[in-house]
Amino acid sequence: MPSPLQVLEEHFGYTTFRGKQAEVIDSVLSGNDTVVLMPTGGGKSICYQVPAMVLNGLTLVISPLIALMKDQVDALRLNGIEAAFLNSSLSGVEQNQVYQQLENGSLKLLYVSPERLFAGNDFLEFLSRCNVQLIAVDEAHCISQWGHDFRPEYLQLSKARKWLKDATMVALTATADELTRKDILDKLGLSEPNVFVSSFNRANIEYHVQPKQQSFDRLLDFLATKSNDSGIIYTLSRKQTEQLSEKLNAHGFKALPYHAGLAREVRDQHQEAFLKDDVNIVVATIAFGMGIDKSNVRYVVHMNMPKNIEGYYQETGRAGRDGLDSTALLFYTAGDLFQLKQFAMIDDNEAQSRVMLRKLDEMAAYCELTTCRRKYLLNYFGEEAPNECGSCDVCLNGPGEMMDATEEAKMALSAVIRLKEGRGIRYTVLLLTGSDSKDLRDEDTWLPTYGVGKHHSAREWNRMIREFIKLEVLKVSDGLYPVLQLTGMSRAILREGIPVMIPVKPSKPATKKTRKTASNSAADSQLQHPELFERLRTLRKLLATNESVPAFVVFSDAALRDMCEKLPRSRDEFLQVSGVGRNKLERYGTEFLKVIDQYVVTA
Repeated sequence: MPSPLQVLEEHFGYTTFRGKQAEVIDSVLSGNDTVVLMPTGGGKSICYQVPAMVLNGLTLVISPLIALMKDQVDALRLNGIEAAFLNSSLSGVEQNQVYQQLENGSLKLLYVSPERLFAGNDFLEFLSRCNVQLIAVDEAHCISQWGHDFRPEYLQLSKARKWLKDATMVALTATADELTRKDILDKLGLSEPNVFVSSFNRANIEYHVQPKQQSFDRLLDFLATKSNDSGIIYTLSRKQTEQLSEKLNAHGFKALPYHAGLAREVRDQHQEAFLKDDVNIVVATIAFGMGIDKSNVRYVVHMNMPKNIEGYYQETGRAGRDGLDSTALLFYTAGDLFQLKQFAMIDDNEAQSRVMLRKLDEMAAYCELTTCRRKYLLNYFGEEAPNECGSCDVCLNGPGEMMDATEEAKMALSAVIRLKEGRGIRYTVLLLTGSDSKDLRDEDTWLPTYGVGKHHSAREWNRMIREFIKLEVLKVSDGLYPVLQLTGMSRAILREGIPVMIPVKPSKPATKKTRKTASNSAADSQLQHPELFERLRTLRKLLATNESVPAFVVFSDAALRDMCEKLPRSRDEFLQVSGVGRNKLERYGTEFLKVIDQYVVTA
């Protein structure tokens, strides 16, 4: 029986495990139920793929998206691992072939969706005869109604344990707050599982938030720095997806839309074109990309505020899975929050509605930060972090100039008191600026605070009040129609005159010159031998096309960069490249070594 490290080197081309991978694998191989919380791109799949190769029986992988299964299976097969999937995309003949492989015990991993698994007891009864030794539940947060992507089918997963009693279970997710984690343990019925929580820090991703005004022009400026890099742009609506992709193509970018309203075959074509690097950009709703394994996505853009931190973290985590520098850019306006709250209420489920509204407020708070964004994200997932990361727009720009807003804070507090803590930000701003809006009640125009702050614009008052909320000078109530309320700090300011300092203006987007590290393209200044990199990328694309797999399945960008740094000239040297195992050496070594040798000789 091979050791886990031997499997890792032989089939995956890596010589060491990352983070907590080795501990997780040891737990699984010891027969312990295991829960893994590991960031997107942190190597969760290794945690069940390596045990699958060590164990004598079958590993059953339960995955929520059938679109992802083929790519994962293709990648495993290229690494010399017998794997298959069962879903509706296979013909009857192809499904029978998989059943035959299961019966003769030649498969190491089988990928199925929960819908397929529980289509009837016949399939579970069949699997009970296939020596299933490990059940891997991918995207385990889908089991929780408190998670951001609840799927009712996942609630049946405990049923699988009744049929496959001898199998160990490992549940894996990248995005789960404390409430969701507890729900995963409860719903899966795991017996005293080992729980492993890796750092959620994706140090290679820069986080940026920009104002939504003129967002398309800002987007064009951003994309101009990305040359031929791959990226995902998320929008809220199908219509916006179509319109934005058309506008980008009109400006010379290769972009395709992706949303649930497109025909299945069109969605598949667009996703395949993106995975195979035939187009650089996919403009999508969140219907695209859950668990997508494309390693060379260099940026993720959100044109609208996401619904929660978990979804945002998972979606931004689709950038830089190969560990190379990448960027997450979000365009935000406070109007996004109100719009999304209209859709957050869940009929006949007040508790879940409250959770969804709270998550929206937490997401809005992230967008309005004047302190480190990375620290906020890590703290959200229960992880301590330094006050400055050096690679988000807030840290890159520095704190900026501060202003004394004590008098403005007193004005705002007085308005809230006069309104008996019964009105929201917009109404309070109308009062402070002395607006003649018909939305103001006549009796409120006689209040002493009416027009007291008219020397500031409505936009500036909106900004200042949101800064006051961050400082807990004011707070906002829960619910669909939140109102401003006083805090303990409010009373201290009014009684004791405690000064209130806020930024003079919002942080500007970090410019290319101020960045700590460059991340403008795969061939940036940190890359050695960029000409060789492009030659290797061309060869990779040709080989991938011939084998009908995405280019990154042949080799990741990180592997190509390592080739450029090490310039291997022999088979043994090529084996030292990160991501090159013996199977890929035999499959691709000769052709890649030829290109490298030609470059070294002529350079």
